[in-house]
Amino acid sequence: MADQGLKGLARIVKASVYSWRGLSAAWRHEAAFREELCLSIVLIPLGLYLGENGVEKALLVASVMLLPLVEILNSAIEAVVDRGGLEHHELAGRAKDMGSAAVALAIALLLVVWILVLFVD
Repeated sequence: MADQGLKGLARIVKASVYSWRGLSAAWRHEAAFREELCLSIVLIPLGLYLGENGVEKALLVASVMLLPLVEILNSAIEAVVDRGGLEHHELAGRAKDMGSAAVALAIALLLVVWILVLFVD
């Protein structure tokens, strides 16, 4: 990779460009990511408002932020698998299913955290 010799600020800037491109690609190509990001725009301020202390606020916000993060990773797995070919392969199917399971677990975590923080004493 041509960027291996970059150091300091130049490396940080280049990495930021790659990150922005990844977020932009997720927004353009992944409906689930757009939906989860829109949900985050509502839930993050709500979590900051409803949390009674720093720990509660952090748990509520972090559980929300984790969902689009996992969705991006799932989308990356799907893109790499799809790039490999359209024929069915057991390992490709397993990778995609596991990525989907990670998203489902992130959703479950979000729900459990919000229920425990807001409704359990």
